[in-house]
Amino acid sequence: MTLAFEWAWAWLLLPLPLFAWRFLAPLKRSAGPALEVSDRMRFSHGVGAGEMAVRGSPDGLLAALIYLCLVCAAARPVLLDALTTAPVTGRDLMLAVDLSGSMEVRDANLAGRPASRLGAIKAVAGDFIERRAGDRVGLILFGDQAYLQAPLTFDRATVRAFLDESSVGLAGRQTALGDAIALAVKRMSLEGSAAQHRVLVLLTDGAATAGELAPMKAAELARAAGLKIYAIGIGSTAAAAPDLSAELDEETLLKIAASTGGRYFRAGGQGRLEQIYAELDRLEPARLDPPDLLGGRPAHLPPLLMALALGLMLAWRAR
Repeated sequence: MTLAFEWAWAWLLLPLPLFAWRFLAPLKRSAGPALEVSDRMRFSHGVGAGEMAVRGSPDGLLAALIYLCLVCAAARPVLLDALTTAPVTGRDLMLAVDLSGSMEVRDANLAGRPASRLGAIKAVAGDFIERRAGDRVGLILFGDQAYLQAPLTFDRATVRAFLDESSVGLAGRQTALGDAIALAVKRMSLEGSAAQHRVLVLLTDGAATAGELAPMKAAELARAAGLKIYAIGIGSTAAAAPDLSAELDEETLLKIAASTGGRYFRAGGQGRLEQIYAELDRLEPARLDPPDLLGGRPAHLPPLLMALALGLMLAWRAR
């Protein structure tokens, strides 16, 4: 275990009191005292407050130690532990989740109970995010338009929280499928993704009914950017459930995935979604050599407590 300082430049403040005494004290003496005080009001016997450190009095030494402790705390000392290993897989995964109006249809199966399509996605995609140790994960929500809810990050807990807080209609009632793909391409390019595998997991239940960009045109952009799309269709086709408001356009989703080198999956219940995510784990392995990191614990509290104790001692002596 070793001691390091995050703000080592703070030690440059050590000569500040000497600088102040050397250049400011003569100016004060030349100006003359503004108020005469009796000897009993001085901080030390026969020694002025500005002369403590110079004459080596105990009070001056206490003041110097207090200042030393404060500078030490300001330098942010850290106790470094043994080397730890950080898992890195070299994968950047962006999830694009459909929040259109049809996602509230309760034709999904979650733990043996009927659930909405979005509810099934939250349950299984949330666990999928939790298992992504070493991956950077991002989240896009789309309806009438596509919105970046979470950029690529190693903070999986925050991404899952954003997913859990989403609701049907939050981004509109329509389905801007092409815009969601284009936004994923744009964000991964802007964030300088250099991962070996860049993947977009597209979860939707309907055909494209809104947006500025056609889905296949957006898929071409994804292919040119090296972004592989795994499309997951949720819900019923028009032939199986003609009364539903949104038809699952499996043909378009299949073309989108195939054009980028990905795959299309048809999701039924929760068990089927879990199988799909397991398949993604198998298809996109890219484990890299993990880097060694030093874990550290803040150690600024001891010098602060020491400064407090010395300050109380100095106050007691000056009473």
